Amino acid sequence: MELNVSSLKAASRVTRALPRPVTSGLSRAISLGAARFSPDQRLMAERNMRRVLGPSASEAEVQRKTQQVFDSYARYWVETLEVPHLSAAQVDRGFSYSGLDHIADSLARGIGPILALPHVGGWEWAARWLHSVAGWKVAAVAEKLEPVELFEWFLDLRRSLGLHIIPLEEGAALEIGAAILNGEIMCLLADRDVVGGGVEVEFFGERTRVPFGPALLALRTGAPILPTAVYFVGDHCHGAVGEPVPVESTGDTRADVARITQDLVHRMEDQIRHAPEQWHLLQPNWPSDYEALGLPVPAADAPA
Repeated sequence: MELNVSSLKAASRVTRALPRPVTSGLSRAISLGAARFSPDQRLMAERNMRRVLGPSASEAEVQRKTQQVFDSYARYWVETLEVPHLSAAQVDRGFSYSGLDHIADSLARGIGPILALPHVGGWEWAARWLHSVAGWKVAAVAEKLEPVELFEWFLDLRRSLGLHIIPLEEGAALEIGAAILNGEIMCLLADRDVVGGGVEVEFFGERTRVPFGPALLALRTGAPILPTAVYFVGDHCHGAVGEPVPVESTGDTRADVARITQDLVHRMEDQIRHAPEQWHLLQPNWPSDYEALGLPVPAADAPA
């Protein structure tokens, strides 16, 4: 799905003006078009569904779930564009949660927890709820995008939700650590290594690399890592916060990061299996994905 600033601004105006039943129909139309005209993304969605569903899944089930990935991804975009224009009361009515005590426990100690998320469902709705309804400080890291206008648009959108946005650039690690120690909830997408140099793990039975940031930050700051997913459930979103991943330092930072990250990945696998059709990971994420697309596999220290 190709994105540009003018089309996103136009879509934002449309979602603001139309009632929810109409925007729901719009998201379905978008999903059908995206699935048809984005063959590389469809291939990645198919491969992911085979990973999650396992070898016993029929081809019909794989294809059905693949189309549902695009349905869910289109809904994500429609609701992301809609949520900045909603009142706090409307956001509250559209959100439910479990495991919120894990966040509260960390904040009571004066430490912002790390919410480690897969690309599942619609996390912006949850971020808006945490800030506007719960009244907590929320931060997130933003991947640099091209063109610059698109990146700036994303920054403005997420700042309009009340988020402290930290661009993923030189010096970001220090700002992220400071935010955690300042009691800010830190939201980190953790199922794809976008900057390179990630830690190698087994993820749905294949070796690949994912970000080491959650584990390293937890070791350095004492913040808990809370595996978190935000699912679409009917006409609302549900935030599910898991129990903290064990974080213990043995003095061998490299080994500790590898162990903690692998544990986190196993938790994310369980979250993804809960609603695989909501896993919006449409870029190559394993070496075999690049091979399937006829692309060179990135070096271990190169951005994916």
